[in-house]
Order: sequence, then C-alpha cells, then structure tokens
Amino acid sequence: MPKTSARLLSLLSLLQARRDWPGALLAERLDVSPRTVRRDVDRLRELGYPVVAFKGPDGGYRLDAGTELPPLLFDDEQAVALAVALRIATTTGASIEEAAARALNTVRQVMPARLRHRIDTLQVTAVERPASRPGPQVDSGVLMALSAAVHAREVLRFDYASASPPGATGDDLAAAPPRRAQPHHLVTWGGRWYLVAWDLDREDWRTFRADRITPRTPTGPRFIPRELPGGNVASFVAGRFRGSDGSGDWPCRGEVILGLPASAVSRYTHDGVVEELGPDRCRLVLGSWSWPGLAAGIGRFDADIEVVGPAELKDAFARLARRYADAATGTPATPPPIP
Repeated sequence: MPKTSARLLSLLSLLQARRDWPGALLAERLDVSPRTVRRDVDRLRELGYPVVAFKGPDGGYRLDAGTELPPLLFDDEQAVALAVALRIATTTGASIEEAAARALNTVRQVMPARLRHRIDTLQVTAVERPASRPGPQVDSGVLMALSAAVHAREVLRFDYASASPPGATGDDLAAAPPRRAQPHHLVTWGGRWYLVAWDLDREDWRTFRADRITPRTPTGPRFIPRELPGGNVASFVAGRFRGSDGSGDWPCRGEVILGLPASAVSRYTHDGVVEELGPDRCRLVLGSWSWPGLAAGIGRFDADIEVVGPAELKDAFARLARRYADAATGTPATPPPIP
C-alpha cells in the first residue's frame, strides 16, 4: 500500500480528472479499501479541499468549488501549459501583467527542474506594429464584466468615451446617454481589446474599444444572439478594420500581372492570391482599404505592371502617376476643381 501522503496526492489527482467518482471505483484505482478512501477524503477536507459526497446506487465523491483556493495538483503538461499562458498574459495589456508575473514566479518555484528548464526557454516579447503606440491598458474588472455579459447573453449598458466632436464640452460628454448593446465577443486586435456587439440604438454591428468602456449595473435583459455577418468573428473584425462591410474582404480588390516570378511576390502578399504564369510573370489579386492604397501597394514591387481590372484600379494608377511625376519635377500639385 502506498504511503498516506503519496496516496492523498493520487486521490486528489483522480478527483481533479473527472467530476464524479464512485467510491468503489476510487478504492479500486488506489488499491485500498472503501474505508481508507473515506479517511483520505476527510484528510483532504482538513487541508481545505472541498470534497463532497453524493448519494446514488454506488455513492461517491466530487471535488467541488470552495471559498478559498487550496493547493492544486497538475501533471507535467498542465503545469507547462499554465506557465506558458501566464508568460503570455504578461504581454496582453489587460492590466494583469504584474499579477501574472507573480503567479508565474510562484508556479515556477515549485516546478521540478526538468519542467522549469522547459518554460525558461520560452521568452515572449510584445512587438507593436510599426509606427504604432503601445495599446492602452484595460482594467481587468472591465474585461471580466464584459466577458460575463457576453457569457450570460445580457444587454450591456455602458458609458463610452469616444473621440470628442469639435466644440464639445465636458458637460456635453457627461450628459451623453449610456450606450445599449447586445455583447457577442470580446476580442484583441493590434494590441487593443474590443467588444463586438449589436448596438440597439443604432441597429447595427459595432466594435467598441474596451479601454473606453465603463460598464453600468445592473445589466439588461437576456437576448437571443444574432448571427454575425459572415458567421465568423475573426473575419468580421478584420473586415471592419479594413473598412469593409464585415464579410472579411477588402472594400477594394484588383487584379494585375506583374513581371516577377510568383515566388518573389508571394512572400510579401500575406492575404493576396498569387498565380504563376511563367518563370518571370505572375498574376496577383490583392485588396486594400482604398484604390490609391491598392495601387501604391502594388507599385512597391519593382516590376512592370499590367492592370487586368477593375477600371477604378487603372484610374488610381493614373492619379498616382501624375502625383509622382509632379513630385519628381517639383511641380506644385494642382488642386482638384471646385464643383
């Protein structure tokens, strides 16, 4: 029979592995008598583990939630996964960086050397997009409140600190009525947290920056979730930030033939489609938030360009050509005629 301390750890590991354990099955797995199982359960309770007994044909035990956090037991893979998650959490901008770092240090101290070495090799650095500022910090309480409303499918009432319109005063902003929305997803994008929700007052989908949200209590009534355009939150959010209708596609998409091999183009077009037409020619289908932006993006390739379509892309190349020619000769740009 294993020693009592080792047997208690085995019992705790089994109780954490599944919700309900018949007493006879626990005794069989631990190779002890049912009476010994009952004594070990009492010892776990004395240590703070909320083990409850349930009635039934067999009777058994369940590890329940308690009022305090007792010592936890993890297998090797769980311990490494927890450490990795905590290390990543120190870069999320969710105002939990310090707590995550302290928790990671606590977990690391009690890890065996073989596991400590595995997590020490993982170094995570938060890298912002070029020319961007670090994302604003979001209070973890706000994130928890938003997440709870999403999970409960309850209408959320909140104050939203949007960009101030010209001439607005503090009194004007303070008098703004609270927003009402059906929260659907809490997402991160470009180092910021956003709430994807159906705006009840504007009757449209909106993405709200979480750092600008101040939730109000209580929440509103429960609702039946609507279906996101495109049915996929990742595509919807990407489409909104690209300026499209939420389908995940760019609002402007064109097709060109480039005088470059497909292998040289594909490495720089993450969401474009590149088709090889020969050793030194390829077809490129690419999208952007505007036609001039699309033309400029294609123009970065040092190659001959043949525009397949549409006409808006050809017009954008013509406008850029005139603009670049004026820049090369120092000719002042001619303002467009006033209608």
